[in-house]
Amino acid sequence: MAAASAALPSQAQTLAPADYTLDIASYTLDLSSKHSIKTIAYNQQVPGPLLRFREGQPVTIDVTNHSGSEEIVHWHGLFSPPDVDGAMEEGTPMIPPGGNASYTLTPSPAGHRWYHTHTFAGVDLILIEPRDNPGRYDQEIFLALHDWDGEMVGSGDGSMNPAYKFASINGRLLGSGDPLRVKQGQRVLLHILNSSATEQHWIALAGHQFRVIALDGNPVPKPQLVPMLRLVPAERVSAVIEMNNPGVWVLGEVRKHIQAAGLGIVVEYANSNGNPVWQQPSSLLWDYSAFAAANPSPAPAGNIIDIPLVFESKFAGHGAPDHWMINGKSWPNTETIPLTRGQRYRLKFKNHSTDDHPVHLHRHNFEIRSLPKNPQTQGVIKDVVLVEAGTDVDVEFTANNPGSTLFHCHQQNHMDEGFMMLFRYV
Repeated sequence: MAAASAALPSQAQTLAPADYTLDIASYTLDLSSKHSIKTIAYNQQVPGPLLRFREGQPVTIDVTNHSGSEEIVHWHGLFSPPDVDGAMEEGTPMIPPGGNASYTLTPSPAGHRWYHTHTFAGVDLILIEPRDNPGRYDQEIFLALHDWDGEMVGSGDGSMNPAYKFASINGRLLGSGDPLRVKQGQRVLLHILNSSATEQHWIALAGHQFRVIALDGNPVPKPQLVPMLRLVPAERVSAVIEMNNPGVWVLGEVRKHIQAAGLGIVVEYANSNGNPVWQQPSSLLWDYSAFAAANPSPAPAGNIIDIPLVFESKFAGHGAPDHWMINGKSWPNTETIPLTRGQRYRLKFKNHSTDDHPVHLHRHNFEIRSLPKNPQTQGVIKDVVLVEAGTDVDVEFTANNPGSTLFHCHQQNHMDEGFMMLFRYV
């Protein structure tokens, strides 16, 4: 389905012209008129360019690395082979400084995916359109959440965790960028990505509610109207908002200190003016099972093999980050678990730590089957799920995409300190 030629000098490339080109280079991002951040960006913009693919229609993307360090591009949520997926642990080649890579792939599955480096957290978007996509909305908007200027600080138990000075939507602090301009009576489809390296975010739009229609790009069995969204690192939510409350409003982080760091954007109705209004919710509300199938279907035929995965930390001393383990071992010493093509597996996540973990399975989707408050969940398809501290979560997937497959926590400091492992097909 896909092929890649990586790390070749530009004069050695003999492929047909690419459908898209990405240039990785250093960039100074103006979060506001007073605050700038030096970062790495695609095509000198944050977020990077939106790549809009058609499901099943092959595309070629040329990537050039002008960053000064080795780089790689991960196509998060796509069913790519391991030499293209964009994880060096699976075998995708790194792109050296000054080097070039050309990726040809057949986009699947349809939905809101994203691309990012696998050396740090990036801010970039993909939409794979279904072959038949009539769309019942008047405007489509993509929003990327990100945290900036982080440092490791001591927590109550002596270990180190990240803290940030700034948080943005589409690379701008609240009040610094253009508003989202809407009209009364519109149905607006929002695609929201949390591209933060480590932070969960809770999002609300004052005076409005969200009708969630997809999680991680996958349609939910039961769309629901909710007052707010929770997105952990790498999660995507697609939701429709009925624009039926004219005014000037704030769409932003529910927690006051994070919104004060800049995570928000103004939503402005046509012919409305005045200061933007925020209405503070009284509590944090989110539940994956709200979108699950109301009448669960029979279990797939055949046996399902359980794979228990226990998450634990090892205190590394005061002033140091914890070391993270899966089944008692840290990467690169974690066990590589064999998979048989066509077999269905149940991953039984057991979080014995005091931290939450947004875990991600590369090159596959999985179905949430058991949650702490709903042990009979069915129908919610994702590629990232939050396993909260001290809880168990079960997911199922069918091994249908052969090759090395990375599994890891999408909280960058946890992954950096050992929270990774591989599955391999036999």
